[in-house]
Amino acid sequence: MSRQQALLFCLLAPFTCAFTQALLHNSEYAALNSSVGGRLFKGTPLVLPCVPSKDIRTGNCTQIQAEYLDEGLRTNTPGAYVVPQWETCQATGAQCLLDYTDPLNLAPLTPPRECLLGSIPPYFIDVQSEEDARVAFEFSKRFQVPLVIKNTGHDYKGRSSAPHSLALWTHNLKNISYDSNFVPEGCSIASAGVTLGAGVQWQDAYAFAESHNITLVGGSDKTVGAAGGWLQGGGHSMLSNTMGLGVDRALQFKVVTPDGQYRVANACQNQDLFFALRGGGGGTFGVVMESTVLASPQVSLQVVMVGFASTTDTALTRQLWSTMTSNALQWAEEGWGGVAVANVAIYINPILDSAGAAKSMSPLIEFGKQLQSGQVEGAQVISTSFESWGTFFDWFAAENVAITGVSLALVSRLIPKASFATPESQAELVEGLLNTTIATPRLIILMTTPASYPGDNTTSVTEAWRSSLYHVTAVSLWNWNATKEDKKEAYANASASIDNLRRITPDAAYQNEADVYEPNHEVSFWGSNYQRLLEIKNKYDPSHLLDCWNCVGWKPSAPQFSCYL
Repeated sequence: MSRQQALLFCLLAPFTCAFTQALLHNSEYAALNSSVGGRLFKGTPLVLPCVPSKDIRTGNCTQIQAEYLDEGLRTNTPGAYVVPQWETCQATGAQCLLDYTDPLNLAPLTPPRECLLGSIPPYFIDVQSEEDARVAFEFSKRFQVPLVIKNTGHDYKGRSSAPHSLALWTHNLKNISYDSNFVPEGCSIASAGVTLGAGVQWQDAYAFAESHNITLVGGSDKTVGAAGGWLQGGGHSMLSNTMGLGVDRALQFKVVTPDGQYRVANACQNQDLFFALRGGGGGTFGVVMESTVLASPQVSLQVVMVGFASTTDTALTRQLWSTMTSNALQWAEEGWGGVAVANVAIYINPILDSAGAAKSMSPLIEFGKQLQSGQVEGAQVISTSFESWGTFFDWFAAENVAITGVSLALVSRLIPKASFATPESQAELVEGLLNTTIATPRLIILMTTPASYPGDNTTSVTEAWRSSLYHVTAVSLWNWNATKEDKKEAYANASASIDNLRRITPDAAYQNEADVYEPNHEVSFWGSNYQRLLEIKNKYDPSHLLDCWNCVGWKPSAPQFSCYL
């Protein structure tokens, strides 16, 4: 079969694209490499140097084993993902993983087991300019090779990996600049703004903000990308209650759309694209090269933390969560955001002084003091202040890191204000939360909604963000040796657990942290905005060169989804 015949056959029978791509490995990929300045490289599994049948001296296996659960290693490695099932083909079992409970154990790689590419893209482009993205779109359209966009690999739904695809690795676009009088192109109104290259991570953005005495509203994990999927999917923060979601603060995007055009999208030009990029989801409308976001003056924070040692004492957890839910509406109105689990609650406030914070949080502080007087193991109450978001983040991130190097099914739900309106609805919510933990004990309550920030009705996230107080997540885990049936069961268990909250809330979830198999996902992620987003998708990407799982306009039968269960 000739290359031309294979390309035609790929169009008629998409699952033959793997064979089609194999025929492209010579001259066409050599030409692509030349077109991107020699920055095309092959994707390889993170742990390939540890395969016993290989010469492990060709890679640092010892370092990989030591840092297998480290997000720094994973986010800096093209073929690695924070949640490693997206390195694998879950449908076939093709993978190259270690045992997360004992990375020194090489049994997962020992023959007859093989180290296989799974869903890792076989080729990556180290994107350095808009021309690289334009060339990739031309290549994809000509040869029917799927495209994915990858920065850090923090995607929990596998949208930045796909078998037999070409990956655009934007991780090295690290430019950061601050303009105290930034004017979006074509506009006239100035505001303070920070321009972030697509590869900038929050740890770098926060350090930059500290050095300029400004505040950037961002995520609670240091290695998440600041300008990519986090921002384009909505972007929640512990500051969001009073300062908005990430998309509320986006001033401008520079993006290469699938037609190869390098466009500026803001409130004054390409407004439809600006709307889509402010919540429509990453990897869908184009390759964002850089984003400019609002910079606020530095804010001091009041912080209250209450905790105890046990994560399995249901009575204590019920008391903690009951205290939280019965005061949630008032605390949101008074400016509090934060995060809580079964045995710890951390609240932060950028608008109250220390006296006001103590008065506002007195129910939680009193609960903590009761724990201490009752000599509950590990009981602690902390009331303190931080001079800036950056100093708080350094303290918080030192002890709180996203689960890394472990395959998992993540589910989420937005909890509306109505669930906090009466003692009855509060009790119902607490029971729903407790029941969720039975199947998925790693439940997190995030007080990160823009409950006190109305927005301007120009973003494309679901409207439910504005009418919610909590964003709740839960996970179900599995290891390298899980069977296909085990993985299906983990996804099903996670989904069944969040059903305890689905039953008492409207359809609303955060697309970046949602069930891979979220029911009614168009409404859950985008509410009434979906139809407009679909029209914009068809305008800028009529050939669907960009397609990802549960994304706007996705085509479930596309070959890049063959590894999903």
